[in-house]
Amino acid sequence: MLASGIATKGLPLELAGGMGIGIDREETPEHINVRRAHGRQHSGDHWIGLHSQLAVHAGHGFDRSATGSAGHQLHSWLTQWRPDTERTATRVSAAGSLTCVMERFGLVGLPNAGKSSLYNALTGGGALAAPYPFATKDPNIGVAKVPDTRVDQLAVMSKTKTLVHASVQVVDIGGLVEGASKGEGLGNKFLANIREVDAIVFVLRAFVDGDVTGPDDPLEHLRIVEIELALADLETVEKRLNQAIRASKLDKGLGDEIAALQAANDALSEGRPLYRANLKAEFQEQLAPHFLLTNRPVLVVVNVGENELDTIPAVEARVRAELNDAGANVEVIGMCVQLEAEAATIVDPAERAEMLEGFGLGEGALFRMVRSAYHLLGLRTFLTTGEKETRAWTFRAGSKAPECAGRIHTDLQRRFIRAEVIQWDELIALGSWKQAREMGKLRVEGKEYEFVDGDVTEFLHGA
Repeated sequence: MLASGIATKGLPLELAGGMGIGIDREETPEHINVRRAHGRQHSGDHWIGLHSQLAVHAGHGFDRSATGSAGHQLHSWLTQWRPDTERTATRVSAAGSLTCVMERFGLVGLPNAGKSSLYNALTGGGALAAPYPFATKDPNIGVAKVPDTRVDQLAVMSKTKTLVHASVQVVDIGGLVEGASKGEGLGNKFLANIREVDAIVFVLRAFVDGDVTGPDDPLEHLRIVEIELALADLETVEKRLNQAIRASKLDKGLGDEIAALQAANDALSEGRPLYRANLKAEFQEQLAPHFLLTNRPVLVVVNVGENELDTIPAVEARVRAELNDAGANVEVIGMCVQLEAEAATIVDPAERAEMLEGFGLGEGALFRMVRSAYHLLGLRTFLTTGEKETRAWTFRAGSKAPECAGRIHTDLQRRFIRAEVIQWDELIALGSWKQAREMGKLRVEGKEYEFVDGDVTEFLHGA
């Protein structure tokens, strides 16, 4: 049987699998187990990185046994989450076992740098954006669509009725202040929120506004943010390093971890965040279980004012030079968040494009920023297309064919036989999947094939 996508009643696949939750149907439909499919380690009762859709089979109960701790909190990201609101559960139909990937990036910066406005532009959310500190105290969590013209072109080719783009989860984290590493401002709560994201987007202010407190120099913003995160990491590293050194007297297998911790300690003691420290890959791997704030990918957004659009290239270059002096290779994107947010509220694509063009912004920086964050997270896209649906499916770079099949449905992964694959642009040039098959242009790939971004596929699986 060929499968290029499975229609699911109730909750869409990409929502059911939000934040890497797998949803398993039991042999009897009394309940659905919810499990973490691709999670980071967690401690205590807090499931790190989990603010997602609680899927419950129509009217039946939720089996907590699959999640480990009864204290794990599952809540809906279909609504704007707040600590004082009810955790909502959306009823869905049981449709077998579903698996999906949705990593998250967090917006980090000083108060009133434009984080909440950027969040609203990305997600269509209603986060409070106000010119006073700590307008955002609790993290806002939403989903941003990843713009992809390949989906649009394939949909036209296939005369598709439904288009589904890839998505990433966005977290609007409260503003950081000097002294956060010592508990100032939102302090430990702020730092804990950062630990839950897979990548960080620094939002740096470069606009002048007398109603907004704090510096308008993006490099000063960067300095404060990096120092606070580095100090918090240094405290964590020093504590673990001392523990590991003591334990190494009995456990000789700790040498690699100690070497990695020492390298991290040296960099952090100099005020260098780890993403700028050029640590060896094996050191980064050793440090991963410690969830250090600066040991994760970083993207920088520099927020300029509406009257400063012509300064964007120079501001980008200045910040990029500062960040990349040690070869960190951090991407820097300048934009006017206020204009991008206003444009995002325009429903008609032509009108939105006209507004952006009127300011000389082309397609706008928002789409570029989302695509950059998507790739920063190590995510790539394969596609399926047909008259019923054209869809972008997210996979991690380096994933092999059966794992990619599992993004659609775990049955496809378990019963995988082979995949028919063609690059999207070659398929567009040929005009149809049928034409590609008749001309022998479809490659037949087995279990060891590593999918490439832009592959269009159908999977063959056993009964």
